[in-house]
Amino acid sequence: QVHLVESGGGSVQAGGSLRLSCVASGNIYSTNCMGWFRQTPGKEREGVAAIFTGRGSTFYADSVKGRFTISQDNAKNTVYLQLNSLRAEDTAMYYCAAEAVPFYNNYRDVFRALKSGAWGQGTQVTVSS
Repeated sequence: QVHLVESGGGSVQAGGSLRLSCVASGNIYSTNCMGWFRQTPGKEREGVAAIFTGRGSTFYADSVKGRFTISQDNAKNTVYLQLNSLRAEDTAMYYCAAEAVPFYNNYRDVFRALKSGAWGQGTQVTVSS
């Protein structure tokens, strides 16, 4: 079983930046992919970014491409999400996920597969305009 703990959320003004962290523990070798999702009340959880932890290949939703960056520190079993140029519509609870995922080459299939995995408790990001 994989245990995930997110941190780094907060309140910022539009145009600002945040860096989210997700620390993984437990049976992390059962997974090969980690990612970030976000959710607002009444809406489905949507994929934001993902990374294959062995290959380092990354995937982004169109809405965040060029503004968000996912990265990893394998020595710390940690995945980061750098959020730049934040907008009010980025306000959401951000969740980390981890799963063994086939090596898809598109973000939609990667995000869909990640949803079956382990989840953290989430960290809130609030962007004021």
